[in-house]
Amino acid sequence: MEINIYTACLCLAAGLVILWKCAELLVAGAVGLAERLGVSPLIIGLTIVAMGTSAPELAASIAAVFKESGGDIAIGNVFGSNIANLALVGGLVAIIRPLKVNARVLRCEVPVMLGVGLLLWPVLRGGQLLRIEAVGLLALFAALMGLLIYTTKKQPADKAESLIELDDEMEKAKKLGSKPLKVTLLFVVIGLLGLVLGAKMAVSGATFIGETVGLSEAVIGLTIIAFGTSLPELVTCVVAAIKGQDDISVGNLVGSNIFNTLLVTGGAGTVKPFLVGPRLAGGVDFWIMIAVAAGFAFLAIAGRRVVGRTSGLLLVGAYIAYIVYRAGFNAAL
Repeated sequence: MEINIYTACLCLAAGLVILWKCAELLVAGAVGLAERLGVSPLIIGLTIVAMGTSAPELAASIAAVFKESGGDIAIGNVFGSNIANLALVGGLVAIIRPLKVNARVLRCEVPVMLGVGLLLWPVLRGGQLLRIEAVGLLALFAALMGLLIYTTKKQPADKAESLIELDDEMEKAKKLGSKPLKVTLLFVVIGLLGLVLGAKMAVSGATFIGETVGLSEAVIGLTIIAFGTSLPELVTCVVAAIKGQDDISVGNLVGSNIFNTLLVTGGAGTVKPFLVGPRLAGGVDFWIMIAVAAGFAFLAIAGRRVVGRTSGLLLVGAYIAYIVYRAGFNAAL
């Protein structure tokens, strides 16, 4: 079917609706799965939900390495998504509803997120990612997931810490725990697949609209595409926060950044080793990514494990400043 401005608008609207409905299904399924398996929603957010919402980044980066200058696209996708997750998504969620951060996340997962991010500096500073280095990143990712599962089994979920006081929506989600495990898993799978489909539809429609109104490829890439790859995280986190599931929301954000850094980078480099430009190989964009991660952690600590609305405004403001900076840099090239 030939696309025009009307079908593009329809595609954008339908994609957003699919995103929202599938995010609701995913959050409900994730909470039900946590109940069924006897683990906290935080663990589900750090693993299943985070991996699912990072699927677009993984697919985009693997596809990118087969193109000219594909390494910059692949790593730029990782850095841009990590920045957007914490600054844009985390900020918007905090503005909508102050975001409570689990003590475990600040003690364990946030340092891991910062650590694996810093690990990319010696790996990429030579201007290339070798296959053996990429495999090493994947091995580290597997080890971290194994450790997470092990520690979860050693320390069963603390309901007082991991579950927010139940409201009507939470009661609905909890009922999923009484359903067969395969039904709950089906909810999660449908939700994840729907997020990918909805994001693709929304980005395709928005891109056509942007081209029609005369936006440059640089502006489209920096705004529509960058925002589009973070749509699964954004919608999932907003829905989770509205339903009082901060553990799933925060777990998704932090887990997605760890997945992007290790799984997406390692997966792309294992498929095809690639070169990386100086701005990404330990340059400005790399340190902006690290600064945003450190800033998110600082705001959570300063707020006594709550990222409030003021902090959310600061995060979103930082993201807007970054986009303006990147647009200005590209225009100068």
